Amino acid sequence: MTSKADGISAETASLIGFEKHDHDACVAEGLAAVEARCAAEGLRLTPVRRKVLEFLLQEHRALGAYAILDLLRDEGFGSQPPVAYRALDFLAEHGFVHKIERLNAFVACSHPGETHSPAFMICRLCDAVAEAQSMPAKGALGTAARAAGFHIEKTVVEAEGVCPSCADKANA
Repeated sequence: MTSKADGISAETASLIGFEKHDHDACVAEGLAAVEARCAAEGLRLTPVRRKVLEFLLQEHRALGAYAILDLLRDEGFGSQPPVAYRALDFLAEHGFVHKIERLNAFVACSHPGETHSPAFMICRLCDAVAEAQSMPAKGALGTAARAAGFHIEKTVVEAEGVCPSCADKANA
């Protein structure tokens, strides 16, 4: 089911950031998917890159580069900012993580094996992030772009609100 206004598919929405689930399996499956794609495409998933991805998969919320750097330091990977930034650049370049502009932070991709335009739902209370797939070319934005003769190459949709876990806190 796709909303014509926003081009977001509810059928393909991955709202795992807001759902209770087998978290260990979630992390293992995410790492396995990225490792398989790296092997298939000849990409080098270094220990630092893998650890950064693991941190993001474990959290289901966005982490900033300096929070990641602190976690890396605690794991013995070094304390210089380029360590975290280089790992994040690689992971983002290949679609394994996404940057959440509103938070200036990163979140693990829920669909690491697919080319897609993500739409993020960000809880304003706990910073949990859920990712859905958007189809901007099919929504109102796509219609406006076609009317203007504009070709959309990339979109990032970020919606701020309250997740189900925080709903009671928001109403208090």
